[in-house]
Amino acid sequence: MAGRHFDEWAVGDRIEHPIRRTVTETDNLLFSTMTHNPQPLHLDAEAARASEFGQILVNGTFTFALMVGLSVSETTLGTLVANLGYDKVVMPAPVFIGDTLRASSVVTALRVSRSRPEAGLVTFEHRLHNQRDELVCQCERTALLRRSGTCAASSVEG
Repeated sequence: MAGRHFDEWAVGDRIEHPIRRTVTETDNLLFSTMTHNPQPLHLDAEAARASEFGQILVNGTFTFALMVGLSVSETTLGTLVANLGYDKVVMPAPVFIGDTLRASSVVTALRVSRSRPEAGLVTFEHRLHNQRDELVCQCERTALLRRSGTCAASSVEG
């Protein structure tokens, strides 16, 4: 299923995203080093073992980015003009290497754009759960989406 246009959404629409992802040591290592995050909890097995977690903790910004990425196919793929903001990001439980994560989304608000009549704003609440059904990340994402019948040439996904 591709992303939907603004006028194809309704407040309360829910999606359980079908793609799940098991987090690997390579995911965490590459993301941490690519973003210049030297936090020992993410990179140093001995320091992480001595922490309250007892093992390497997956980089939270990777967890957040994965949650959003898992949602794209069914929400904004091919219809996005721009992501306008990410709000109320919380991480109530840690993510560890080997955790398998799944995402869900619900539409919490809709508004026609005042400055772009060919588009509208959709606010999604994204949630990410691990294999133990623990909520590990949540946020609100506001996306500017094209309305049905508008041109796709200027799309920027992210």
